[in-house]
Amino acid sequence: MHQIAFNEISAAEISAIPTLEQLELFFAFSVDEQMLREGPSPDSDFGVMERQGSRIYRFRTKQYRIYFTIEDGVVVVQRVLHADSLKDFVFRSGLGSVPEDRALEKSRTFWKLIEDGEHAKRQAVR
Repeated sequence: MHQIAFNEISAAEISAIPTLEQLELFFAFSVDEQMLREGPSPDSDFGVMERQGSRIYRFRTKQYRIYFTIEDGVVVVQRVLHADSLKDFVFRSGLGSVPEDRALEKSRTFWKLIEDGEHAKRQAVR
């Protein structure tokens, strides 16, 4: 089991979710060493995307997608997106029927969302 931390953007996103949905989301969200070591299986709610040496993980549950990184053994939640907004994003980006993780991996718009979280984190430290 890992410690879970939220950056400023993901903390705001999770706090905007109704309390009962937050609890369901936290109950469903789990990260273990085997999952990180072996990677996703075809029927998994877990995914991995890479770009320029950066790796971000995706955990899919009912209505939400949790995007996270592992930093010094800590799960750092980068974004918490509603599934419908993610579907809209994929549709708007013209990604069609390409599997979700591969499509997002190639999308500059997706990585911009993640970089915005990183930027917010750096600003908060100052």
